[in-house]
Amino acid sequence: MKATIKKHAEKIRYIIVGGFNTFLDFFILFALVAFGLDKIPANYISTTVTMIISFFLNKSFTFESKDGNARKQFALFIIITASGLWIIQPIIITFVTWALASLNLPAPVSLFIAKSIATVATLIWNYIWYSRAVFKKKGA
Repeated sequence: MKATIKKHAEKIRYIIVGGFNTFLDFFILFALVAFGLDKIPANYISTTVTMIISFFLNKSFTFESKDGNARKQFALFIIITASGLWIIQPIIITFVTWALASLNLPAPVSLFIAKSIATVATLIWNYIWYSRAVFKKKGA
């Protein structure tokens, strides 16, 4: 069991950081929508805040990246994360809320389902690119 945990420690840390960032993202998103902001602009704001926090948590905790050019890492991180959060997520949120419209669900329920699906998609997208491009280990 310990060997399995050690083997997957980076992924476990990624899930912890991702869980925290996801909670914060949802909290900000739903608070902004509750105050009357449209779901897509609210999503841009919530994801921007959590993207910045996410970089520092992933660099120091998840991937334990002490080497490499921090500016280059930050630039790559922003490009990859923004692609997921500002292109992939809005497309998924728009499509899923549209697809759920026929079910006559309350808008917050549809948004929660759509945001959850979009979040899973971007968490996978981000991990793949963070581990291979942003915080890759030397010699990898």
